[in-house]
Amino acid sequence: MSDFYKKILDNNKAWVESQLANDPSYFKDLSKGQNPPLLWIGCSDSRVPANEIIGAKPGEVFVHRNIANMVVHSDMNMLSVLDYAVNVLKVKHVIVCGHYGCGGIKAAMGNDSIGIIDNWIRHIKDVYRFHKEELDSILNEEDRFNKFVEVNVKEQVFDLAKTSIVQSAWKSNQELVLHGWVYGLNSGYVTDLNVNISSNKDLDDVYQLEF
Repeated sequence: MSDFYKKILDNNKAWVESQLANDPSYFKDLSKGQNPPLLWIGCSDSRVPANEIIGAKPGEVFVHRNIANMVVHSDMNMLSVLDYAVNVLKVKHVIVCGHYGCGGIKAAMGNDSIGIIDNWIRHIKDVYRFHKEELDSILNEEDRFNKFVEVNVKEQVFDLAKTSIVQSAWKSNQELVLHGWVYGLNSGYVTDLNVNISSNKDLDDVYQLEF
């Protein structure tokens, strides 16, 4: 058994003991069910842990993560998580959180073939194409990279709003607000991108579904 593998098992035991020391019924209560107010759609990057960033406890955040925090309408994993969060858990907020220095975003800025992930990166490249004029006008590569991270998050928030799951919830007057954030790896702070959507009226007419 490697030292790392043994360490994480030991860490689990220590964590359980510390939780029980503070509250003997902690895990018993946690096992009764979940009622999180928030769905977090974030990047798979190991440096962006949803709960820790916002100081949330287990049971407070429902989480979906993929490369570059994408909302792809053909992704049944994402749609299933979204449907459960909205229609069963009745979350009141959905946050799409990207992060500066995202490898998926960086890959989408180039032409190198990485492997099967190329097919996923293509969705990110589509975002660049939508914003090509704005992004290409930024001469500094680091600034262009950061702006791409931001516009990608905004596009994913709008893609969430376009789903029948979210629009159906709004149609039934369910309280649900979508937000876009970017996390700074070098600072620890999140930036609210001020893309906060609570109605399909914020979408172009062609995307507004009628039920």
